[in-house]
Amino acid sequence: MRWALVKVCLAVTAMVVVAFAVPLGLVVQEMARDRAFSGAEREAAALAPALSITTDRGQLEKVVASAGSDAGMAVHIPPADGRAAVDLGRQRAADADIATVRRLGRASTTEVPGGSTLLQPVALSSGTIAVVEVYVPESEVSNGVGTAWAVLAAVGAALVVGSVAVADRLGVRMVRPAQRLAEGAHDLGEGKLGARVPEDGPAELRLAAVAFNSMADQVVQLLANERELAADLSHRLRTPLTVLRLNAASLGDGPAAEQTRAAVAQLEREVDIIIRTAREAKPQTAAAGPGAGCDAAEVVRERMAFWSALAEDEGRKWRVAGADRPVRIPVARPDLAAALDALLGNVFRHTPEGTAFAVDLHNGEDAVIVLVSDAGPGITDPEAAVARGRGSGADGSTGLGLDIVRRLAESTGGDLRIGSSVLGGTEVRVRIQLYARERPPARLGHRGTVRRRRRTARAR
Repeated sequence: MRWALVKVCLAVTAMVVVAFAVPLGLVVQEMARDRAFSGAEREAAALAPALSITTDRGQLEKVVASAGSDAGMAVHIPPADGRAAVDLGRQRAADADIATVRRLGRASTTEVPGGSTLLQPVALSSGTIAVVEVYVPESEVSNGVGTAWAVLAAVGAALVVGSVAVADRLGVRMVRPAQRLAEGAHDLGEGKLGARVPEDGPAELRLAAVAFNSMADQVVQLLANERELAADLSHRLRTPLTVLRLNAASLGDGPAAEQTRAAVAQLEREVDIIIRTAREAKPQTAAAGPGAGCDAAEVVRERMAFWSALAEDEGRKWRVAGADRPVRIPVARPDLAAALDALLGNVFRHTPEGTAFAVDLHNGEDAVIVLVSDAGPGITDPEAAVARGRGSGADGSTGLGLDIVRRLAESTGGDLRIGSSVLGGTEVRVRIQLYARERPPARLGHRGTVRRRRRTARAR
């Protein structure tokens, strides 16, 4: 907007300067020409009294010399009364032009090399017509014209520069509030809920700033209400959890009892985390920096140790690959554990007992890929499965599990994809982007998929 305003003002001012400066320069040029020929007419008129008195060559030479213009003046007297013609001074005009002026009896100008000449007829006492020729050099005709054009050009340039400066200041006054409004919207989009913009500038931008600040206040209030609601709803789970914990304590000893008590304890911890997170005044929106995150391999081993007990009870074969060495990722440990629990929970919830599953961890140069595959019936509509909140509820699905995993991957710049696995069922591919992004993320093509399937088949 700023540069557009400057360009418009520059174009308008340039047109105005051209419209006024060019005609004014032409007028100055015409005035200089008129001034030069007016002087020539005065010089020619100064010889008229002498020519009316005498036509003697010697007398006329003295008159021309006294006028101080003998170098540029000539007198042409035709023969009369037996006297020869008199040509005094240097003739520059053609004989035909002189004869035409003598015949018509009107003054005339003609172009000659180096300038122009004024031919002025003068009536003599003998009844003949003498012609006075006054030479006007080109330098005299253009005297002061160049200076006038230079002054006009300087004035025009000053006007253009001044108009551009004024337009730039006006553009800054309009653009700066718009930039602050855009920056405030960007900050608010990044989760900086305290972002506000000054309510100044033009009236329209002031109204936009007022509307933005009002919207930001409403967003903060809505988020606070949502956090309170989430905390209250989570707190209501404490009573049934207490009953479950007491019932689990009375189950006695045994693997099933220990698993139940461990699950209840983990559920209590998760509820506590939800309540604490919901009660925070400022949500954590900043991405983890270098040095933060967790060891993905350790989290995979830990969660598989938990789910393996249930897998043995249901007769499921399972396999873990790629978790034998540390794999650092920019994801918090509880978030990754929750994502793995969501994926593995879907396997146990939506596949029959005895269905095999596998977890593969691939550590790339710029991304870590987590593959969770099973030998179940598969997912007929992957897009609907990922869509948040589209679960029908009839099959125990809310549509939030895969959405949690997707948001975890996208928070690092990665993604989530659902396809067919080599086991015959569903394969969920979670790509977690690492910190170093100098090179674009690797894309698995057809050959890469075939090699991956071959490695998985050999591992089985």
